[in-house]
Amino acid sequence: MGTERTNETQPQPQATGRRALLGAAMLGAGGAVLGLSGTARAAEGPAAKRTARGLKGLPVPTIVGHRGASGYRPEHTFGSYELALDLGADIVEAGDLCPTKDGHLVCRHEPEIGGTTDVADHPEFAGRRTTKVLDGVPTTGWFTEDFTLAELKTLRAIERIPANRPHNTLYDGRWEIPTFEEVLHWQDEQTRKRGKQVWIYPETKHPTYFRKLGLALEERVAKLLRRHGKDTRNSPVILQSFEPTSIQKLNQLVDNPLVVLLSTADSRPWDFVEAGDPRTVADLITPKGLREIAGYAQGIGPTLDLVIPKKADGSLAEPSTLVSDAHRVGLILHPYTMRNENPFLPTEFREGGAADGYGDPFGAFRTYFATGIDGVFTDNADTGVLARADFLG
Repeated sequence: MGTERTNETQPQPQATGRRALLGAAMLGAGGAVLGLSGTARAAEGPAAKRTARGLKGLPVPTIVGHRGASGYRPEHTFGSYELALDLGADIVEAGDLCPTKDGHLVCRHEPEIGGTTDVADHPEFAGRRTTKVLDGVPTTGWFTEDFTLAELKTLRAIERIPANRPHNTLYDGRWEIPTFEEVLHWQDEQTRKRGKQVWIYPETKHPTYFRKLGLALEERVAKLLRRHGKDTRNSPVILQSFEPTSIQKLNQLVDNPLVVLLSTADSRPWDFVEAGDPRTVADLITPKGLREIAGYAQGIGPTLDLVIPKKADGSLAEPSTLVSDAHRVGLILHPYTMRNENPFLPTEFREGGAADGYGDPFGAFRTYFATGIDGVFTDNADTGVLARADFLG
């Protein structure tokens, strides 16, 4: 998931170098559910029974491992992806998809890789550092589209937000950048290894930007899905994008479940900006806008603030009508992103001011689950699994 997301970064209070590890439940209480299939876990709660195939077979609320288990490992690495499964995630967001110079798709938070890899430590690539305008924003760094896949494979992943996650820097340099094709092979391997279907949730990143560079994403994604037999309605691959036209293109190319991502109410999808479409996200979440989305997608991925707005002091206000409005037209909702650390939580669920300190995410999960959302993206899948068990009773 991308920079459009409103809770990606926060002002950083002074870090303590210490975190109260709610994540100790990773292999503790959470371990009780790790051996169960998604359907079996769903059956544990009356509100979550699922026996159908495809999307309807997933537990509700669904726990989506955001870029894997990025609360504990550098994001978009196989270390992060596998840990998310170990912690009980129902789906792994394996793949924010960006193209390489030679047309491969790799998994990075953004095409600018200075903050997520050790590229700055490679003197042979110093001349690749440049400034580009990415969806209207001047951005300086190194970009996937300026590297071949072979060159990117010489890099290693690092923690993106070390002020919040100093412990994750222990794993800097351990994993390389995965390709989407490697993820599709990994998905099959993990499904065999774990004895249950592993789901993934890739995103097309900045599709208008890349299409203008001659590196269109949708056709590449569709080709790989078809090659691996994962392009059907019941395939365990949900595709998402912040650009509605990207989802519309994918709807013409594959039969996978599709989700439109939604940022702040006053923002405009970049494909709308490029096309001169004046509508904002606020227009897309009206009953009319949601009916339009339901014509080509199965769900929406709104920021949590669209589900429950925040007051000026950062605490939660009353829930909006988005959940009921979306359900009324048959759309599921998988909002983003729940994190354990204080700066990312509503103020009433924070405990202390440490940037790397944990607050009360269980209370926040419970509040969001009570709105009727169908699932949630989280950096801490173990916390989400335990919170769901608490909520379902």
